[in-house]
Amino acid sequence: MTKITLVTGSSRGLGRNTALSIARRGGDVVLTYHSRSDEADRAVAEIQAMGRKAVALQLDTGDVAAFAGFADRLRTALRGTWQRETFDHLVNNAGHGEYAPIAETTEAQFDGLVNVHLKGVFFLTQALLPLIADGGRIVNISSGLTRFAYPGYAAYAAMKGAVEVLTLYMAKEFGARGIAVNTVAPGAIETDFGGGAVRDNAEINKGLADITALGRVGVPDDIGPMIANLLSEDNRWVNAQRIEVSGGQAI
Repeated sequence: MTKITLVTGSSRGLGRNTALSIARRGGDVVLTYHSRSDEADRAVAEIQAMGRKAVALQLDTGDVAAFAGFADRLRTALRGTWQRETFDHLVNNAGHGEYAPIAETTEAQFDGLVNVHLKGVFFLTQALLPLIADGGRIVNISSGLTRFAYPGYAAYAAMKGAVEVLTLYMAKEFGARGIAVNTVAPGAIETDFGGGAVRDNAEINKGLADITALGRVGVPDDIGPMIANLLSEDNRWVNAQRIEVSGGQAI
């Protein structure tokens, strides 16, 4: 039976690349988007052009009160598109960055990161657990910034560190259902994250490439296919792991 993967924040960036990579491997995808339905619709069309099934649903991963309603809409989409009551894989990818030194970080910035990166991951997973098939997979997206430190990313990295601990507890608690849970931690990647600094600022790009063992920064195609591979049956015994995908950054 074809596997169905839900990827949050998949209308652009690493989430979009992950969704397309899953489709290229023969999977079907539920995409979520925050506000850009046009970008999500284009991703759906690209997946459908591969002969795979896909739907896009609106979701604000920082709004816990909306999760029950989202679960209902997801259940309807699963029945209507796949004639199923469950899906197989959840990739908690949606997120945003905040750049500010500790001394200048506002409570609003901090709370925004908590709501999306920690509360959102925790309570969205909780809300969707009844819809995840036994033997399924969960991947939580973290960051290389939990291992190496760059001033200005303390609050963001702290949330990702919490997600890495949460991953261990999810793996322990969901193991009885055969659900494996892992963390993927990308290094510096050329996307629009953080205003596109790694992608668009040649000085920043070169500086990060110079401290990466493989001599360059990452691109989305370094991450999406890796996540798609981690979700495959070939990796069914990988569980409770933090897997950094950084090309050897800062080693």
